[in-house]
Amino acid sequence: MNIDFYVQWITGILLFYLNYFYLVPSYLLQKKYRSYFLIVFSLIAIFMIIRINFFIPEFKHARPIGNFAQTRIIPRDPHFFPKGPMVQTIKLKQPFFLKFGPSLFYILIITISAIIRTLTEFYNNQQNKLIAETHRTNTELIYLRKQTNPHFLFNSLNSIYSLAHKKSDLVPDAIVTLSELMRYMLYETDNKTVALEKEVNYIQNYIELQKLRLNNIEDIVINVHGDTKNKFIEPLLLISFVENAFKYGTDYKGAAHVKIKILITDHNLDFWIENTIENYVKDPENSGIGLVNIQSRLDLLYPNAHQLTITQDNDYYRVHLNLKLDQIKTAIH
Repeated sequence: MNIDFYVQWITGILLFYLNYFYLVPSYLLQKKYRSYFLIVFSLIAIFMIIRINFFIPEFKHARPIGNFAQTRIIPRDPHFFPKGPMVQTIKLKQPFFLKFGPSLFYILIITISAIIRTLTEFYNNQQNKLIAETHRTNTELIYLRKQTNPHFLFNSLNSIYSLAHKKSDLVPDAIVTLSELMRYMLYETDNKTVALEKEVNYIQNYIELQKLRLNNIEDIVINVHGDTKNKFIEPLLLISFVENAFKYGTDYKGAAHVKIKILITDHNLDFWIENTIENYVKDPENSGIGLVNIQSRLDLLYPNAHQLTITQDNDYYRVHLNLKLDQIKTAIH
């Protein structure tokens, strides 16, 4: 094994890392194609000149004549050539692969290092974009949740205030129910998803709190069908629909028409809610915050896993949400 073998691999490794760490990020990925290829071919030419002149035996001992030809003097064999001079001079041309073969090695090294660095940069960029998008989504979700909590608390305190104003004996029960709701909001909703069973209990407690302040609760119904265990959902996702139903479905006499049906099949949830439309004057500045909030959260958390349908006629306002439930509990980091 001649010394050129070691020179070839040492220069090849040097060219690989120089291209990987400097040339590709500084020139190729910056779209400076002319400068990149000029530098690469210049380096290959320099390495080839050094090897041809000092390390490749076929070139080192050759005496070029014309098109890379060399002469060799050989003795005459008297058995095959009985007549003629005792020595013969012949012209040999360098094999084709000796002209271009060593440079192909460097071109292969350059190509491999460029592909690896380009793919690495592409992967890193995709990961950075994913991390940035996840951070943006989590930040937006936290903001939306902070909007939900004060909105819910405001409505609940209004309910308790109505009872206190009437000097009702139900105020203690209302406070206990509110404390259960607040405990859930404070300690169970820090994760991205919560157990569906707990979320349904939260909605039922909220309904019980609303019933305490109403005069006629015969038309307030909630039915849950299916198994809620081992299924998870974004916390506080459905409460905005329930709040909206009580807000607009309660008349001036304190009678409300709110009907809720929750159906769980496999890992799909169907949520229906219906309320009457009473003569309620909307506040254009604050109206609809809950529905806008929930639509934003659905778009962020269930982009391809939900279908929301809202219909309204002269008497009723109806919402149907079909949702693909999460099968594992995940946390926001």
